[in-house]
Amino acid sequence: MNATERFDRYLEHLSEGLGHSDRHAGLRGYCTGLMLPLSRKSVEPMAARVDPMHASARHQALHHFVAKAEWSHEEMLRRVCQWVVPKMDFAGGGWWIIDDTGFPKKGRHSVGVARQYCGMLGKQDNCQVAVSISLASNQGSLPVAWQLYLPEDWAADAERRAKAGVPEQVRFATKTQIALQQLRTLLAQGAPHHCVLADAGYGVDTAFRQALSEMGLLYAVGVTSAVVVWPPGVQPLPPEPYSGIGRPPVMPRRTPALQPMSVKALAQSLPSRAFRTIRWREGTNDTLSGRFAAVRVRHAGGNAGKARLHPEQWLLIEWPASDAEPSKYFLSTLPEETPINELVSVAHQRWRIERDYQDLKQDFGLGHYEGRGWRGFHHHAALSIAAYGFLMAERLVADKSVGGKKNFIARQVPALPEDYIPRGSPARAAARGHLDHDTAPTPRLSADRSTRTVSLLRQRKRKVTLVTQ
Repeated sequence: MNATERFDRYLEHLSEGLGHSDRHAGLRGYCTGLMLPLSRKSVEPMAARVDPMHASARHQALHHFVAKAEWSHEEMLRRVCQWVVPKMDFAGGGWWIIDDTGFPKKGRHSVGVARQYCGMLGKQDNCQVAVSISLASNQGSLPVAWQLYLPEDWAADAERRAKAGVPEQVRFATKTQIALQQLRTLLAQGAPHHCVLADAGYGVDTAFRQALSEMGLLYAVGVTSAVVVWPPGVQPLPPEPYSGIGRPPVMPRRTPALQPMSVKALAQSLPSRAFRTIRWREGTNDTLSGRFAAVRVRHAGGNAGKARLHPEQWLLIEWPASDAEPSKYFLSTLPEETPINELVSVAHQRWRIERDYQDLKQDFGLGHYEGRGWRGFHHHAALSIAAYGFLMAERLVADKSVGGKKNFIARQVPALPEDYIPRGSPARAAARGHLDHDTAPTPRLSADRSTRTVSLLRQRKRKVTLVTQ
């Protein structure tokens, strides 16, 4: 079976979740457009490239498919997973990676846009932010859940909600709450209990970490230097004896001489022999390594509400020899017998979701959607992930390691070749001398067979072979 036939079967599999057969052409056209080497992958330029003789009609059809048609983006992502995940090898471990990504936006009418921190810009600015979860193995990773973060002022503004088509059941939720709900949904659908990875934006939330443990999930999450823990061998006094009146005391007791300390203070109190140089994977140009220490601690939390004595867990400290203080801290519930090199390797698997975002934005137009509505925002993202998922599956079937090799150019999915021209386009014909596209009509591209996909995959396969050799 060649690449075109596999692509057709893939689209047939995805189409089964669309509800109506008249949406199948929209799926094919949109996914094909996302895989073409366009500088801008919004509806209009994709329509002009996919069907240049009927660009206006195709633009209208694609716009309706992505912005208006009532199909489920969750079902689309589920079907992408059904195709890609069986091709992933989890023998070396699997991880759920949580993160969020921003899309700079002007104005105030695009759904969820507000002045907030945008990682893409590295500062606060007008943007949309979406929370996602990627499923990762040593071979690569794939986004499996996606939801726009709706700021409080948006969630409370009935007029703007109505104009943007925000579903009635969507209420304000923090990013950690969105991520936890995504995880609960995945687990309810039968997803495996892999270790959860997240940066300090999520890891500092005690309720978030506790919820992961209650779901039966291990985690390795970043925390800030201000997080307070009980150092090794030290713990608070037990709660006061029960007097027989009211509720039994549950809060651990502290004394002036018995106090927890910040993870930064704990790191600085450790002797230099506690730190080791650990190499965890092959990077773009060299082996990635760092100086680490790992100790067993108890999170101190706060002596309020339902505070309890927390169980022991790992505190992993990364402290480059050239720096005056540690650079990163992680809390992890991996088993006590876990060696430090494994702790380091797991904690640093989070880079994969950054590659997901990079590839999706640069190669599959994730941030190019120009509509303002809730439905279109989620549909466009699901289709970008669908296009990404097909090429990921092709690489997995070809048994190519996704990332992690020296000189691999630090990408999970290779960039489109600069000289790639889709088969059937005016530029391709003109380049061959068969057509003067300033005067001659452009032949209509077939909407039934995606011949462009074959050329794209062949070009990508040749590039991957050269890069990974």
